[in-house]
Amino acid sequence: MPLAASAIRLTVPILLAALGGVFSERGGVVNIALEGMMITGTFFAALGAHLHGPLAGALYAALGGAGLALVHAVVTVTFGVDQIVAGVALNLLAAGVSRFLTIQIFGVATQSPGVSGFAPFSVPGLDRVQALAPLVTGISPFVPAALLLALLGQWTLRRTVFGLRLRAVGENPRAAETLGINVYRMRYAGVVLSGALAGLAGAYLVLEQAHSYLEGMTQGLGFIALAAVIFGNWWPAGALGAAALFGLFEAVSLRIVTSSVPYQFIQSLPYVVTILVLAGFVRRATPPAADGIPYRKDGVE
Repeated sequence: MPLAASAIRLTVPILLAALGGVFSERGGVVNIALEGMMITGTFFAALGAHLHGPLAGALYAALGGAGLALVHAVVTVTFGVDQIVAGVALNLLAAGVSRFLTIQIFGVATQSPGVSGFAPFSVPGLDRVQALAPLVTGISPFVPAALLLALLGQWTLRRTVFGLRLRAVGENPRAAETLGINVYRMRYAGVVLSGALAGLAGAYLVLEQAHSYLEGMTQGLGFIALAAVIFGNWWPAGALGAAALFGLFEAVSLRIVTSSVPYQFIQSLPYVVTILVLAGFVRRATPPAADGIPYRKDGVE
């Protein structure tokens, strides 16, 4: 598989989770739990696909991620718990619950039975062009869906009433409330949407890569997605570019084979790049003004 095709396939889960992070943080809620929501998505994708097929697997994953996100919203939006602490706790909870459910349902602790994914397709006409054939042949439906969601997300935040209200809540919730916007409802919507997208990212790993649930299969991709949110300056289009960059380096790390460089160092390349990108960019990034700040109607934050 050419490097570009491999990079595209590795970009998809990072992009989906990063889009979720954008919507959550545009509403003012930091979502460190993207990793946990991806983990939840991997388990429920395997369960749904095992019971009813790949489409059910994707739906189960989205609902599972949204369910964990709802817990995050209740804890942080309604009760005002520190968002970072809540996110870390939910990551641990997701790993533990997924392991428990795997034992109870599948009878083993670390994996599910094999499941089938979506049938790949090729782009008519372009698949006959030799230079483009590797990129447009045997494509997972997740690839165009992820790209479409990125474009739709950009349009939603910039052009729709929902997007403008979500951004207003993330910038100045007090002013948004004076305009009649329900701050709590908008923050709930942003967080739950982020969970559904992160769940779909987990579904991609199960349905299109591993074809089963494997404990630890997310391998920190949720945290790379958080880096893509920041590097993309909290916009879906920016997250798309950042996810593509990280996906490219992950693809490179999988292709470098040399006896003089330890394999473990090569595997760490995407994470090293993530740290370097954040170190060089985070000071210039401009998050939503109220991102991470609990909101209270009584004026106490």
